[in-house]
Amino acid sequence: MDNPVVFVAIYFVFVLLLGVYSWFKIKTPSDYYVAGKNAKLIPVSGSLLATILGGSAILGTIELSQSVGWAALWFLFCASFGLFVLAPLAKYVSRYGKFTLPGLLGHFFGERARLISSLVIPLAWLGIVGAQIIAAAKILAGLEIIGYSAAAVLAGTVFILYTLFGGQMSILKTDTLQSVLIVAGLAVLTVFATRSQVATSLPKLETGALFNESFSGVDLLILVLTYSVTFVVGPDIYSRVFCAKNEKTATRSVLIVAVILIPISFALTFLGVYSNATGSREIMSFAQHLLPNWFYGLFIAALLSAVMSSADTTLLTSSLILSELFHSDMEEKKAFRMTRILILVLGVLSIGIALFVTSILQSLLLALTFFSGAFVVPMLAGLLHLKVVKPQLTAAMLVGGFVALTGKLINLWGDPLLGNLIIISAFVVNVVLMFVRFGKKRRK
Repeated sequence: MDNPVVFVAIYFVFVLLLGVYSWFKIKTPSDYYVAGKNAKLIPVSGSLLATILGGSAILGTIELSQSVGWAALWFLFCASFGLFVLAPLAKYVSRYGKFTLPGLLGHFFGERARLISSLVIPLAWLGIVGAQIIAAAKILAGLEIIGYSAAAVLAGTVFILYTLFGGQMSILKTDTLQSVLIVAGLAVLTVFATRSQVATSLPKLETGALFNESFSGVDLLILVLTYSVTFVVGPDIYSRVFCAKNEKTATRSVLIVAVILIPISFALTFLGVYSNATGSREIMSFAQHLLPNWFYGLFIAALLSAVMSSADTTLLTSSLILSELFHSDMEEKKAFRMTRILILVLGVLSIGIALFVTSILQSLLLALTFFSGAFVVPMLAGLLHLKVVKPQLTAAMLVGGFVALTGKLINLWGDPLLGNLIIISAFVVNVVLMFVRFGKKRRK
């Protein structure tokens, strides 16, 4: 059992078998979509934590800390901040929501808002699923028994089949275990890293280290606007809240995970700074040298668990959202069948993204930027019962999303400052279109 490949094989077989087992336990479409909306505190908290700590969060934080140092702490700090903001709103999400975020927007603003969000969100979320497949492919390729492209196809296929078979029922069953694996694996790796000689020569964590030439206050503002807000308003986050058996469970779960993310942020950033100092840019490389062989195999399984929990949740949520476009009653067998077909289609498209975009953060942040520019303000307005100009809501969502995406593209491949200003302007435009009426008010 010293060979880490054995652990990976066992893990993949285990999740596939669990998916098949859950297939026979599903009695209604609601069981498949939201686990019967009867999940308790530990399963909801564990699933929410596992969903957030996907490959994009773990490998993305380490990737970021290798370039900006201790300033990468802000990445998961922003996630935690978003959850603290969501906590008092979670009861409304649980109360008014059923299966999806677009359904919630439809409840607040009508059919047009539901339709436009159902079309746009799955497209944006393809980048999120793609980011998880990229992370899994990098983990598997790090074992040096398979190339990146083949690893992406393998990992993507397992994700698709697991989600297709078990739906939310199997996801909730495994996510708590996956959360324990993830946290334990990171904790042990961090302990081994702190005991090494390299740790004594690392840059110290001081207040001044939280900002530097590579990460400024403006960058933090952009991260809050494009990343934090997706934890206040996010289809994958809401999918966990919808599973909670009551409003109290939903609120407590969000608060628990918000607190847990803070020490995890320190651990991941430390590992990134450590890996940069050792010259091992990939987590697989320095973990292999630090850990005993048997635990190294378990650690790889933990990383794959993190990726799996985010990929399956996002893939199921996106497919469910699109399926609602074609079926008003999601309890029908036709709607159930359509959701599973879409899981296959979106999963294959996500594998394609992973084959052509190999940067986790780029894939993640491009998708999140479009989503945040389009839907964060409308969703918050609905939850807070604010009055909006409904005829301009569609324009607000589309313009906000595309302006934000344009800013992110300019930020990545052009002038970073100009790109950031455009991203900020996207939220201003979104607010103006939603709350300031243009033209004469129609007479009834």
